[in-house]
Amino acid sequence: MKQKAIAADRLGSLIRKDKTALCFTTIFYFRKEHGMKTDIEIAQQTPLAPITEIAEKAGVDAKYVEQYGKYKAKIGLSLLNEAKNPDGKLILVTAITPTPAGEGKTTTTIGLADGLRKIGKKSVVALREPSLGPVFGVKGGAAGGGYAQVVPMEDINLHFTGDFHAIGAANNLLAAMLDNHIYQGNALGIDPRRITWRRCVDMNDRQLRNIVDGLGGRVNGVPREDGYDITVASEIMAVLCLASSISDLKARLARIIVGYTYDEKPVTAGDLKAEGAMTALLRDALSPNLVQTLEGTPAIVHGGPFANIAHGCNSVLATRMALKLGEYAVTEAGFGADLGAEKFLDIKCRVAGLHPSAAVVVATIRALKMHGGLSKTELGTENLEALEKGIPNLLRHVSNIRDVYKLPSVVAVNRFPTDTDAEVALVIDKCRALGVNVVLSTVWADGGTGGEALAREVVRLCELPNNFSFSYDADDTIENKIEKIVTRVYRGAGVSILPAAKKQIDTLTELGFGGLPVCIAKTQYSFSDDPKLLGAPEGFTVTVKNVKVSAGAGFIVVLTGDIMTMPGLPKSPAAERIDVDANGRITGLF
Repeated sequence: MKQKAIAADRLGSLIRKDKTALCFTTIFYFRKEHGMKTDIEIAQQTPLAPITEIAEKAGVDAKYVEQYGKYKAKIGLSLLNEAKNPDGKLILVTAITPTPAGEGKTTTTIGLADGLRKIGKKSVVALREPSLGPVFGVKGGAAGGGYAQVVPMEDINLHFTGDFHAIGAANNLLAAMLDNHIYQGNALGIDPRRITWRRCVDMNDRQLRNIVDGLGGRVNGVPREDGYDITVASEIMAVLCLASSISDLKARLARIIVGYTYDEKPVTAGDLKAEGAMTALLRDALSPNLVQTLEGTPAIVHGGPFANIAHGCNSVLATRMALKLGEYAVTEAGFGADLGAEKFLDIKCRVAGLHPSAAVVVATIRALKMHGGLSKTELGTENLEALEKGIPNLLRHVSNIRDVYKLPSVVAVNRFPTDTDAEVALVIDKCRALGVNVVLSTVWADGGTGGEALAREVVRLCELPNNFSFSYDADDTIENKIEKIVTRVYRGAGVSILPAAKKQIDTLTELGFGGLPVCIAKTQYSFSDDPKLLGAPEGFTVTVKNVKVSAGAGFIVVLTGDIMTMPGLPKSPAAERIDVDANGRITGLF
């Protein structure tokens, strides 16, 4: 433990000398240059317990365990029906508005679960699975960091157990059957101009956003405009995450709308007789994946990394499995309390009947300084003025959890080596002065030991009564649901619905979809739909450009601002730094 602290202090002093050292890339090279362990090195050098031992620790009988090698397994769904023990407490980990500087939500989630074990509580962590797209695009990994990680880290960040491949296969099977139906005579009368189903691939590739396919003559299909989404934005991802059983999975798949006929009637996957084969492809993927933290805490990693289109939470089955196996189930939702937590609470909890016992709002000093107006190149220097200007972003997220959703909550200040004592003290003092519950977390450097204080506070919060509620009612109109989220959660002045979107809302209401919850796709970098409006903006209007139904998932998707379902790679993608040596050892994932 002392060595961990020394390493953290060393990194902090190095970074504070160089103002450019806060981005993922620079921290990676700093660690490499100065002989410090990267996240992947920490993970690779930590001995792992066989997954059978982790399953036994979690109370999973061997008959429910299907091993995927020595350190990974799937848990049979029958456990949920056959286990007699009561469900544990559900803890949601969310965060402030994300910035390029990072907020450490996954790291805190893992460290909290380890911290609960440290204080004698039986905890299980439930996490979203990373996607190849982000891994090869912006940063090298998404399995936690420092001494709070889930392992085997390389597997989790790459192919893992093949769930995403199964999702992509099911998605593209449906696309193939759709186009084949049109090619074979189009008995359903599908209008090729009104096809809504897109193909997908688990890789950031802007070149595939909009394509024309079916070219080359009659034998090669019917020419039409088409396009690809990243796999995690596929409705199949949301279906897998919200399904409660294989039967429910098949029923949801059948309800997926792929397009409309010439007389404007919806066409479903069921109409194409595709749901059976799609379910077969997804059968194994539906079972949650069991791995472990660096400290041997059972971890379930399954589904859901995209907090916009596909709702951004791990699967319902993963969460229920964690609740069944642990006294405390610690889970996270993508992005901040305005996006990930909102979707977790308004969609997932509503659909699955979940009732969280407490919520943690994660914040980092460096991210708050960005919300206070500093650029990424200025974050390595102490700046109390900018930090104070950024704190309102944190307070608004806390208010959402406490005042809108009415959950007991605590702020976890996720300390990194770049933070000065004065900066940490300012955040803590400001929060306490305003009546905001706050705890310092050092899980990045200290693992579970650094999460013990947070764990004790979470245990206390879980014993408090709470009046958990949603931000809107199920019987509100689609327009009212959107407006309530914008005004109550984002704190905007109102909503501007473009004429085309208004027509779409009217059509969906006529088709009987008005009672579904809404999944608002918005930039994760601001409470508004403008990514440049950092901090806690007010008086803004959110523009709704497009509204569509994910009938299989069971929600309405509301597109605002410039949201892409197929991101592109940055100028210097993380893939440039990922490599494998002659012995098969992977580097560059961090």
